[in-house]
Amino acid sequence: MKLKKNRIFVIIAVSLGILLLGSALAVAAGGEPGSVDDPLVTRSFVESQVNSLVAGSVDEAVKASAEKYTKWQVMDLAPGQRLEGKAGTELIVRAGKTVLVDPVGSGIPDVTAGANITVGKVLALDHLLIIPRTDGRGIKALSKTIVMYRGEVEVK
Repeated sequence: MKLKKNRIFVIIAVSLGILLLGSALAVAAGGEPGSVDDPLVTRSFVESQVNSLVAGSVDEAVKASAEKYTKWQVMDLAPGQRLEGKAGTELIVRAGKTVLVDPVGSGIPDVTAGANITVGKVLALDHLLIIPRTDGRGIKALSKTIVMYRGEVEVK
């Protein structure tokens, strides 16, 4: 019985020793959060670093260029006007009747419907369209039209 008590005592003592050694090593290896020694950071830390970078060192031209691709713009088109998008431009026809303009013949992806829209087709309202290349693809207004877009466009 005494031998069992000694064995249990030894096991507990060794376990505590390992835990203490492990925690001491962890404290010694740690560093400033976000440093090279401790690269794990929170989302708020990353956002604060990005915001300070954007606010401080990025010039206004870069900010304006970034806003083209992050903020939705709204445009009114008169009947007969064409809106051509550059590569990556996103379009949503909010009101009016429009058809697809596509000099290449490859179409434009309608992300909402999961389909490829081809030249001359009437576009559905409130569907997200993405211009894949800068090659003249876009939309033509058949009636007074309201379009939301994100990216670079040219009205003709």
